[in-house]
Amino acid sequence: MALNYATQMDAARKGIVTPQMKAVAAKENMDIDQLMDLIAKGQVVIPANVNHTSLDPNGIGKQLKTKINVNLGVSRDCRDLNVELDKVMDAVNLGAEAIMDLSSHGNTQPFRRKLTSECPAMIGTVPVYDAVIHYQRDLGTLTARDFIDVVRLHAEDGVDFVTLHCGLTKETVRQVKAGERKMNIVSRGGSLIFAWMSMTGEENPFYEYYDEILDICRKYDVTISLGDACRPGCLADATDRIQLGELMRLGELTERAWKKDVQVMVEGPGHVPLDQIAANMKVQQQVCHGAPFYVLGPLVTDIAPGYDHITAAIGGAVAAYNGAAFLCYVTPAEHLALPNRDDVHEGIIASKIAAHAADIAKGLPGARDQDDRMADARRKLDWDAQFAECLDPERAKAIRDSRAPGDDHSDTCSMCGKFCAVRSMNKALAGEIIDIL
Repeated sequence: MALNYATQMDAARKGIVTPQMKAVAAKENMDIDQLMDLIAKGQVVIPANVNHTSLDPNGIGKQLKTKINVNLGVSRDCRDLNVELDKVMDAVNLGAEAIMDLSSHGNTQPFRRKLTSECPAMIGTVPVYDAVIHYQRDLGTLTARDFIDVVRLHAEDGVDFVTLHCGLTKETVRQVKAGERKMNIVSRGGSLIFAWMSMTGEENPFYEYYDEILDICRKYDVTISLGDACRPGCLADATDRIQLGELMRLGELTERAWKKDVQVMVEGPGHVPLDQIAANMKVQQQVCHGAPFYVLGPLVTDIAPGYDHITAAIGGAVAAYNGAAFLCYVTPAEHLALPNRDDVHEGIIASKIAAHAADIAKGLPGARDQDDRMADARRKLDWDAQFAECLDPERAKAIRDSRAPGDDHSDTCSMCGKFCAVRSMNKALAGEIIDIL
């Protein structure tokens, strides 16, 4: 059946309620008219490619719960697709709303198509990664047309959003070559575009042919995630002229996309000191006209390899509280290796903690309900009820079981035993004897 709208934004502007809007409104406990207004303005996106047949839709943006993205994919050193599929299912089961396939080795299309035919999460890709692999040619031999055709291929395959580094221009190349930064460019896609531009002398194809890309995205309702090629890769480069210059261009590109009813997210930093995060979020909202902000972390220190899921969770909570709508998870393997299943698990839970903490602080309706149920269960020393409310019930139960309390105080834990404050208060308020010895 032919649709009488092109994208979710187009539908919202025409007053058409789509099945995806209904699903998101129900999840968010939001009035459908309010949701449609936010989508029409570009302040909420529902990434939903018409070819993603298994999608369980989610909204990203203003007044909605903070969403989590998980980066996965095969590389030359870790090629097992089955392992990556296991990670995908783990991520979905843990509540991740989006999966980005960052595969950079072999024939990537079967994995991508499997995701869009079977995975209910939103699927994102970075087409520039796939260009060299798809054509099996060195970067410098590719043409602008080659890059655009890979964007079309990913759209046809059903991906819901694509990261495109459209804001990197010849001016950026000049600034970086002038040595204005300590870490230069740390975006993998941004570095590929920078290298291609340096070798060919041509303008960034994603910038030069942006209107053609918009036509592709409109046809399949692919949300553009405007990539931050110039995100800071260390604290010293945070909020510098190169980062902010790119952000200004992304604001202009956002408006151009909206004129064609194409949904847009904007990607952001990166490594940012804690005291600069709020300002970064506010500047983006102003410059990019309220388009949803999708941030990596931010990481608040450079010296915690092995623990960067923690540095990112600290930054992510502050970012989401100040307006970021979408957090890209960071794992303990960040800066070190491709994450394994345990790393993925740790990264997702850390990001979910950050997102949930921010949603509570923002006062979203119902955001604290689970915490209140947990408090009730703790007061009653109802352990099964406590586990039911945990973000990671299996881990919580495993820790308790591995250090089980003695039989004479099995209602408490092995930390406090009969000195448990909750136990003592329950007995005192009930007029019972509090037996310690």
